[in-house]
Amino acid sequence: MSKTNDKYEKGRLRSSNITVVISISLVLFLLGVFGLIVINAQSYAEHLKRELKIEAYFNDVDDPKIKDKELSMQKEYIDSLKIKYDFIESTKYISKDDASKIAKQDLGIDDVELFEANIYPPSVQITLNPKKIDSIEQIDSINNILSQNPIIEEVKSDKQAMVTIYQSINKITFWLMIFAGIFLVIVIILINNSIRLKIYAKRFSIKTMQLVGARRRFIMKPFLLEGALLGLLASIIAILGIGIIWYLLATKIGLLLWNPTFGYLIAALIGLGVLIALFSTLFAAWRYLKLKTDQLY
Repeated sequence: MSKTNDKYEKGRLRSSNITVVISISLVLFLLGVFGLIVINAQSYAEHLKRELKIEAYFNDVDDPKIKDKELSMQKEYIDSLKIKYDFIESTKYISKDDASKIAKQDLGIDDVELFEANIYPPSVQITLNPKKIDSIEQIDSINNILSQNPIIEEVKSDKQAMVTIYQSINKITFWLMIFAGIFLVIVIILINNSIRLKIYAKRFSIKTMQLVGARRRFIMKPFLLEGALLGLLASIIAILGIGIIWYLLATKIGLLLWNPTFGYLIAALIGLGVLIALFSTLFAAWRYLKLKTDQLY
């Protein structure tokens, strides 16, 4: 009879362990998918920021004494931008000829006689570092910095497009954070319930050890170690599932297979799985340590 009971208890414990691992894996998988959405939304936001160019137009030099030095002065100014300012990611020099070609394309004029060349000044097109730019005020400040140099005649940027993009990014980020917080609470509740069911199956063992004089720290240590291992195992399963889904998606639509931010996501999922399992085990075991014997039934 005792062997039958032992087999029954072992079967229940094995079943509860599987349930805990599956529950944690599922919620971490969903949380990881949500993390991928956030990461790619941030990457897309950075892509939009890079598309917003600032163009600084050079003054037309009239003095014949320095006319031959005009190009070298402009190139020297462009090189100094990269050294002085970390908010500049890249620069592109546009000569008068290049500006005329761009204007022809924009205006749709093919006939040379209908188009007056060399009326467009040379300029430098500046791509901003999206990680250094967080607001429109910074764009205005950058425009002022660039326009203060006497070699620059005018600085232009599509401010309205920048305002629209930054407002959209802020709204998306805000609502993503709200949903992330709500989802995290749901995740903790689900995992905590699974852990409590597992500890419930061992409540008599806990009370027996307590009655024979075992300290609470001694009683809880194996439960915490087991909980940490289950959380780690569930995290690995969830990460493997996310990796497979991401590989299939990325190869199908042409996305990068690896983003440096994915490393932080993997570490966060492992840490979250282990921590939630530990704390849930701690609270559930502590609850049964405080129960009286007649309350176990």
